[in-house]
Amino acid sequence: MAEKTYSIPTVLTSEELMDKAFHRASKITVNGTTALDGKKKTILAKITASGDIVKDTLVEYVNRFPRLEKEDDFFPELVDLVIGLDQYKKSLGAMNWAAGRTEKLKNEALKNVRRSKDIQIIESVRSSFYGRLSSILRQISDDLLFLQNAKNRFRDLPTISSDVATVVVAGFPNVGKSKLVTELSTATPEIAPYPFTTKGIVIGHIEESWRKFQIIDTPGLLDRRLDERNDIEKQAILALKYLTHVMLFILDPSETCGYSMEKQLALLESIERGFTGVPIIVVESKCDVARSGNNEHLCFSAETGENMDILRQQVIFELKKVVLPEKVVNV
Repeated sequence: MAEKTYSIPTVLTSEELMDKAFHRASKITVNGTTALDGKKKTILAKITASGDIVKDTLVEYVNRFPRLEKEDDFFPELVDLVIGLDQYKKSLGAMNWAAGRTEKLKNEALKNVRRSKDIQIIESVRSSFYGRLSSILRQISDDLLFLQNAKNRFRDLPTISSDVATVVVAGFPNVGKSKLVTELSTATPEIAPYPFTTKGIVIGHIEESWRKFQIIDTPGLLDRRLDERNDIEKQAILALKYLTHVMLFILDPSETCGYSMEKQLALLESIERGFTGVPIIVVESKCDVARSGNNEHLCFSAETGENMDILRQQVIFELKKVVLPEKVVNV
């Protein structure tokens, strides 16, 4: 799913939507050739206006909220964690049902008014329509409140391109992740909100010729063993897994990060178990301070720039191998 921002309208409560529809209808008066003709035209206009306001508002909610049908993708997984995907789809389905039911009731009421010549019956049809319309809105009251809350939560979700090859950086705090992301990025990385870390998610971009890649650091997520996580954090990491095409794991052989190499290697093993199938590049930071002597791990320094070009090319080499699924366009 490409990076986008959603323009979701304000979701009214059932009472607010009823007030909006009936207030608009109450202002309508249509003149006719006779008292009966004027009454019929006025009632027809009131029913049409109130019914259309409700239907159009509900249809707008259905159309303007994001469609989340694709499985095994980062954003739907994240929405499921933060909002609840099943209830989200159920509430949008309720909007669709209520919009269709409103249109049907409106057309039935209009037909009954048109074929009647009795003012009392015409007024009774209008009153009955208003009552049934109110009943429909009361039935979806909880769904409207849910979508109102969902709209607010969508604002707190990160805007990330999941159709761009992405490298996610992992390792203990203070191993040099943020500095590396900044150095590898072609512009200053953005800090986007993420519901499972107080520091937000750091998003940078790497450009190579005509191609653009994404580099992400998730402070507070991939800096502790997975078996030490609570269920919500584990689910958050699972959502992140759908976004991770390549993992860049940073070790600090100087141990100035505050963690021993033994603990850092244990974290690496935990990440490898949790991200099976994801290629993991293991590198060592702060080579200007200390080196482990492991020739399998590229040692770099973001401070002095040593081996930064080699690391960049190594990351790009792995990202170029990523085969992204083709976009399916529904016509």
